[in-house]
Amino acid sequence: MTSISPSRLRSDLYTFPSHDDDSQTPPPLAISVLASLLDRAVARSRLLAASSADPSSMDARRRAFDSRRVLDMSIQSFLERIFRYARVAPPVFVVAYVYLDRLCHLNPGLRLSPWNVHQLTITSVVVASKTYKNSYFAKVGGLTTKEMNSLELHFLFLMRFKLQVSLSVFDSYCRHLEREVSFGGGYQIERSLRSVCAVEIFSGDD
Repeated sequence: MTSISPSRLRSDLYTFPSHDDDSQTPPPLAISVLASLLDRAVARSRLLAASSADPSSMDARRRAFDSRRVLDMSIQSFLERIFRYARVAPPVFVVAYVYLDRLCHLNPGLRLSPWNVHQLTITSVVVASKTYKNSYFAKVGGLTTKEMNSLELHFLFLMRFKLQVSLSVFDSYCRHLEREVSFGGGYQIERSLRSVCAVEIFSGDD
């Protein structure tokens, strides 16, 4: 990953691009950091695959995100494609990452994998940003509108409709991304971040 200073990243995370921006505007710095985190999550899932449950035993909502084939596109390229065509602002990408982390917390048997990471990513962005219709996001993600609508519905139920992201949790994830840049991230940081997320998830049950 290209060297990025934490201060530049923080400025980037709170920026909303103008709709008048040139189409050649480079993607936000946050994309590189998020792509690194998602790549690492997929790599961990591969290591745990041997001890994981039989995919056929998973419920239909979780299996809905498994593609028949692995998309021949890196996660970073996929995120850049979403930014290029949907002009999604960096804060929306952060909220989408919060949703993915929360989704895995609420569904312990669900892990990011080469077969589902692209579908889960585009769906989390759809839920985090309603700038465009689902039919448009479907084209960006290489899906049909029917598939996009179905994935969004499955995603919402797996999330138990816990979509609120407080300012404190948003800031926690932004600081996490800054630490990822400063220290190269690490499982311990991700685990402590998940505990912050868990507090908000379960406090919402009251």
